[in-house]
Amino acid sequence: MKKELLVSGLSVLMLSALPVAAGAATQSAPTPTPSASPPGHTSSPSPGVSGKPVGPGCSALPATGKGSLGNAARERVTTAVAENPELSTLSTAIKDAGLTNKLYTAKGVTIFAPSNAAFDQLPPGTLKKLMADKPQLAKLLTYHVVEGRKSPSQLTAAPLKTMQGGQITVKGSGQDFVVSGRAKVVCGDIATKNATVYIIDKVLLPRSK
Repeated sequence: MKKELLVSGLSVLMLSALPVAAGAATQSAPTPTPSASPPGHTSSPSPGVSGKPVGPGCSALPATGKGSLGNAARERVTTAVAENPELSTLSTAIKDAGLTNKLYTAKGVTIFAPSNAAFDQLPPGTLKKLMADKPQLAKLLTYHVVEGRKSPSQLTAAPLKTMQGGQITVKGSGQDFVVSGRAKVVCGDIATKNATVYIIDKVLLPRSK
């Protein structure tokens, strides 16, 4: 009889301990944490741009790789220009003018970038002479750079002061913009890490002082 009571008592003690053990296991289980965003992910648009390019020639840009909008957004402006096959002449001119570092380190500028076809429209021999004249080449190229990252709606608000010291004007709306009455925007509002780019179909010529 005593043996049966002892066994019964032990059984009661073991059963009463089970909920406590289960509760302890529940408390020690780690709380799941929300998964982190993938490296490099951001939901914020690039500063100074509308988020969507403008111009009739944007559809001709590569969808991926060098020259694409996605690739440009990951690079500083001099690198983005160098990787765009339509801007190879401009890239060479920037190097020859000694402006690579200045534009690479610039903090928020807008560049009106003449395409290769734009440089081809210069009078015969003009480009060759410019490439051999560093001060004049730098003067010409900095005339295509304005301070601040300009969205399309900001371009037409007032004359834009250039890095060269002169002024340029932009007129238009929607998909059609004309710079200084002569150069059409082929594709613009292209974001890079430190600049906004508008590819144009003519070279802008600063007024002689």
